[in-house]
Amino acid sequence: MAKRQLAGGIILCLALTTPLGADTPTAVVIGTPPQPGWAQLNPQQKNILSPLSVDWDNMENIRRKKWLGIAERYPNMKPDEQGRVQNRMREWASLTSEQRNKVRDSYKGFNQLPAEQKQVVKQKWEAYSNLPEDEKQRIRSSGKSSKLLSPSPEIPPPAPAPTAESATQPVPAEAGVAESIKR
Repeated sequence: MAKRQLAGGIILCLALTTPLGADTPTAVVIGTPPQPGWAQLNPQQKNILSPLSVDWDNMENIRRKKWLGIAERYPNMKPDEQGRVQNRMREWASLTSEQRNKVRDSYKGFNQLPAEQKQVVKQKWEAYSNLPEDEKQRIRSSGKSSKLLSPSPEIPPPAPAPTAESATQPVPAEAGVAESIKR
């Protein structure tokens, strides 16, 4: 009888541990489905996304999907918006991968700011945008522009409307590019 119980136990263990013809699920992959390579884009997409042609096949699928979404909206944009998108794409394509990562990090940092601080940054960015190009270059080369997005212990009060005097305050050059690219 002990042999019978032992044999029954072994059979039961084997029955419970082996699949009954059904495959057990393997790892579930969650992510962006594969996006078309440059060669698979239609002529309109290639024309719109041409500044990105060199890097396209090396981009992650999620980034390709984002740019394809922009290309889909592009025909419905006003001409000035189209020009701005093309300029931003050219600027983005000219950045190194380290510079792109820095812009992405700045954008993430900006999105985590409280609403009041975001408003201050936007006002300073607007003032910065109105500066002459040589003044912008001086601010960029001084390295002071990145300190604007560093976390502060308390939220500063909203800044008054930009004046000619406040327009010389440093603002990160990457903030405008990052904000428009991530839209």
